[in-house]
Amino acid sequence: MELIFLGTGNAGVTKRYNTCFLLRDPERTADPYLLVDAGGGNGILRQLKKAGVDPKDIRTLFVTHRHLDHILGVFWILRAVCQALKKGTYPGFLTIYANDEVTGILRDMSLRLLEIDIIPGFSEHVFFDTVGDGEKREILGREVTFFDIDSTKAKQSGFCMRLEDGKKVTYCGDEPCGREAEGYAEGADLLIHEAFCLYEDREKFDPYGKNHSTVRDAAILAERLAVRNLILVHTEEKTGEERKKRYRREGERYFSGKLLVPEDLEKIDLEALS
Repeated sequence: MELIFLGTGNAGVTKRYNTCFLLRDPERTADPYLLVDAGGGNGILRQLKKAGVDPKDIRTLFVTHRHLDHILGVFWILRAVCQALKKGTYPGFLTIYANDEVTGILRDMSLRLLEIDIIPGFSEHVFFDTVGDGEKREILGREVTFFDIDSTKAKQSGFCMRLEDGKKVTYCGDEPCGREAEGYAEGADLLIHEAFCLYEDREKFDPYGKNHSTVRDAAILAERLAVRNLILVHTEEKTGEERKKRYRREGERYFSGKLLVPEDLEKIDLEALS
């Protein structure tokens, strides 16, 4: 299993793409991907192309919440899928997992925005699976548990996936993991968590006013929850080329496990993680 980070930036980035990623199982030939969020526009198609992934190969999608930088790219995935269905080149169905707020928006707006001639494909081949707090599904042959992260803004879900070797992978969306959801992150072999900026830059970027974490906050949380590997995403981009080095330097003061700060299009082999 590998992670492919299509984007790592927050909502306001212009040099990076908004945070979204693929989980890929190379052993699965027909349905190898889970796409998590899709960013804020048709840049998702560019990022998939750069990653060597055809949108027609996406069969499973999870959308964390309704904010623009996570949901708008979904409509471009739907458009690509429905155009392929019209041509007879999409051999299957697309399942979208999300909370009830997101599935309602996607279903309604897709019927309003998609071209009339590809709507039949949407209606017959796109399925919305509304998932609530604590509900489980089998995705990529693994057990996945969805959970409410206790957002103070839009209703938002994260997920916890159990790999075949028992390892636990948890993603908490783009806000701090709430107390009620910490059990899903506790003891995780891999926690993917947002870190809007460095703690030392908090006055410059005002992460707390936006209900986001700093690198230090995410590192302290991961250490307290005995996480083994921590990946930081949904970051600002003004730190520039020093971002990776500076984020790791701050985070490693508080987190004793392995800390990763991926770039857009970076791939991480989950089997290689300790």
